[in-house]
Amino acid sequence: MPPSIQVGPYTVIALADGEGPFFSPRSEAFPDATTEQWAAADQLDPGALDTDGRWRLQFRAFAIRSDQGVTLVDAGIGPADSPAASWAPVPGALPASLAAAGIEPSDVDTVVLTHLHTDHVGWAVVGGAQARPFFSNAEYVLQQAELDAIEEVNPQLRSTVIDPLRRTDQLRLLDGDTPLRSGERVFATPGHTPGHQSVLVASGREQVAVTGDLLVHAIQLLHPEVAYAHEMDPEQARASRERVLHSPAAGTLRLATPHLTEPFIAR
Repeated sequence: MPPSIQVGPYTVIALADGEGPFFSPRSEAFPDATTEQWAAADQLDPGALDTDGRWRLQFRAFAIRSDQGVTLVDAGIGPADSPAASWAPVPGALPASLAAAGIEPSDVDTVVLTHLHTDHVGWAVVGGAQARPFFSNAEYVLQQAELDAIEEVNPQLRSTVIDPLRRTDQLRLLDGDTPLRSGERVFATPGHTPGHQSVLVASGREQVAVTGDLLVHAIQLLHPEVAYAHEMDPEQARASRERVLHSPAAGTLRLATPHLTEPFIAR
């Protein structure tokens, strides 16, 4: 069984899809980070540094399961011919991770795409020339602001992801914070991309935020002001991070992160 945590009636399950080194040195990915900040981040997440000094990151999605249904947050790096194949360790293992969690693709009724980067949409649509949504019974949820910016974010995904989802009438566009069902809601966290969104699962005093690329390395958990080179609006991304990491919470808030070594971490 993949790693999971319980939030009242909700089980949040970490679904591994792959792992491997980043395509550029971490000093280029976080050019403003200091030696002291790196030392603290490496102490918090030693698994993110490989023996050659490269940033080693995880690629994972998350399932939220309850008696109301199954929500999948992000769709990983995808099969061998996915859009992420040029840089990510494809083929991904998401189908096997779902099976290990006892989830069939047809069980998923909602897929939240946090944003349109290739390592988060890989299993959304499969089949190449015969493109089809991998999650045949799911509504795919995306922010309108993300689609509006697709030519700037990732133009290739219009034909490979957006158009196939529209043909099957499975794309739902949102405008900001939106409830998904009782205890689950999408909230806007722009900056990494214009329409980046995250998902909050809440029950009583327990909360889990599935963050997408709100933060991609432990250095941003410790120092949310540190910019990532692949953020489209670094100042907006910083504000979104600080809003989540520094907001007052009456209970416990845990983060479910796609790229840190451990899938779940306390804020």
